[in-house]
Amino acid sequence: MAAAAAPGSLRVGFVGAGHMAEAIAQGIIRAGKVEAQHVLASAPTDRNLCRFLALGCQTTHSNQEVLQSCSLIFFATKPHILPAVLAEVAPVVTTEHILVSMAAGVSLSTLEELLPPTARVLRVSPNLPCVVQEGAMVMARGRHAGSSEVKLLQTLLEACGQCEEVPEAHVDIHTGLSGSGVAFVCTFSEALAEGAIKMGMPSGLAHRIAAQTLLGTAKMLLQEGQHPAQLRTNVCTPGGTTIYGLHALEQGGLRAATMSAVEAATCRAKELSRK
Repeated sequence: MAAAAAPGSLRVGFVGAGHMAEAIAQGIIRAGKVEAQHVLASAPTDRNLCRFLALGCQTTHSNQEVLQSCSLIFFATKPHILPAVLAEVAPVVTTEHILVSMAAGVSLSTLEELLPPTARVLRVSPNLPCVVQEGAMVMARGRHAGSSEVKLLQTLLEACGQCEEVPEAHVDIHTGLSGSGVAFVCTFSEALAEGAIKMGMPSGLAHRIAAQTLLGTAKMLLQEGQHPAQLRTNVCTPGGTTIYGLHALEQGGLRAATMSAVEAATCRAKELSRK
């Protein structure tokens, strides 16, 4: 169970089998990073495990069995359940394991306190678009996790979207920006479509065009590396439709409200981390 093993030969475990765990499993399997039969997931009941079985993965009700069978483990339980789960598996953790927590608000120091002294621990903060392999993820490493562990995890998670290493202090900000940001973007997409509906466009068409507009704009920003202000300027011709619309957005306080939304969500994430 060496950290430097090629991703394709890895045995990957999931303790917890919810939607985010399934999304990551699906991404790494479809990308050929890990063979389905080399993925083992555990959960108390079969309710979620059936989705892993459908992917061709192995399943169990024993959390310890996951660690005994796999070298890279994703802990995908609810945050308040994780301490009890770590206490349960701690006796079988070895120096060969790479342990990755997906639990929001559980710090690296807390994870390391609950595990053996030299455990190699990392935190990952995913977001819902991992389900369609377009996630925005960040990771932070613990004291005993090195560059090889980070590189291995990054190689796997890039099958599910964008993944970057950050200082742990940025993980809560990522929660406010990208985790909660999915809901903020959905609210804006809904508002765009409702504006078109107000002007007479059929609902289904308006929502499809709004979503495609968001997708296309995001691709341009990522692929061309432009600052959003530059792309906005390119669209905004003097005396044209866009500047009139932007003026209405500024009057409504869109920019300040969005900044405040990210700030509020980040502060709440930090508050939960302290509990």
